[in-house]
Amino acid sequence: MQKTTTYSHSNTFDLILSAMLIALVFVATLTLNIKLPITANGGLVHLGTAMLFMSSILFGPKKGALAGAIGMGLFDLISGWTLWAPITFIARGLQGYIVGKIAWSNGRKGNSIAFNLLATIMSIPFMVAIYYVGEGILYANWLAPMASIPGDLIQNALGIFVAIPVCVLLRKVSIFK
Repeated sequence: MQKTTTYSHSNTFDLILSAMLIALVFVATLTLNIKLPITANGGLVHLGTAMLFMSSILFGPKKGALAGAIGMGLFDLISGWTLWAPITFIARGLQGYIVGKIAWSNGRKGNSIAFNLLATIMSIPFMVAIYYVGEGILYANWLAPMASIPGDLIQNALGIFVAIPVCVLLRKVSIFK
């Protein structure tokens, strides 16, 4: 007896959309980044954070979490930050989920600029805390990770600065309404 599986148009579209968002976060992180000369580990400022925020605001918590976790986790795996990949997967997955959950709360679906801004800001302490703990564990030092916090804050501020206006513009396009 052969088992058949049917996929709806909606499931296929969701899969394709998720894959595209993951790819966009990955490419934005890979091609548009600057290594910061803050500490030995430095840190990166990149537009992947903006793309994570946009994915979460425009498409909700699940797609935002997947895009951030997988997109930035893949970047870490292929670009010499391999030790950071599990930490990034958790930090950015949670950050994407938080942004999407707040932006999409009470039926808003990412349509409120104020809630989108609140969502991005509220996600930052979680991302910073996870990277702080991860770096503390990796280097067995709880003081050194403090040097990475300014870079994390700069990266998130840049992400907000780019994502909020772009989402406002994209919401004017019929496909995003």
